Amino acid sequence: MSEAIAPTPGQTVGPFFHDALPYDGDSALVPPGSAGAVRLHGTVYDGDGTPVPDALIEIRQADAAGRMPRVEGSLHRDGRFTGWGRSATDASGRYAFTTVVPGGVDGGAAFFAVTVFARGLLDRLFTRAYLPGESDAFLAGLPAADAATLQVAPDDDGALRFDIYLQGEHETVFLRYPRQGG
Repeated sequence: MSEAIAPTPGQTVGPFFHDALPYDGDSALVPPGSAGAVRLHGTVYDGDGTPVPDALIEIRQADAAGRMPRVEGSLHRDGRFTGWGRSATDASGRYAFTTVVPGGVDGGAAFFAVTVFARGLLDRLFTRAYLPGESDAFLAGLPAADAATLQVAPDDDGALRFDIYLQGEHETVFLRYPRQGG
């Protein structure tokens, strides 16, 4: 075969994942009501500020002592904290996890690593959700308005709120990794 094959256009990451990827217990990194449990929740918004009812959020985090779990089979926790979870948004664009407040790894800032899958995206999006009062060189190097999009807000009931804006005036800062396309 002597002729080159032309690349095909990229495909969006959804909407199949919203129904196909969630599983029982996916958003409970620890059982609700267990010692040290906290609720991390928020809403995913599109560029018009409309909630996205068919997004999927994944988080990866350290445990409360700042250790990154090295556990195989994160889909089957068997009572172990794996540091990973997945939550589909509901009809109002809301997601929620039951987890622990992460500690800073190696003395660094404490944050949740967040991945967003949503209809219309050509690839997943990566961001961070920093705990109140935490900062690192990356966060400190951003303009204040951009850094604010990466801050978790505590609720009156002790839960942690992190809203995600895919585009628009309040767009969340997203990260690009070297091996990521685009």
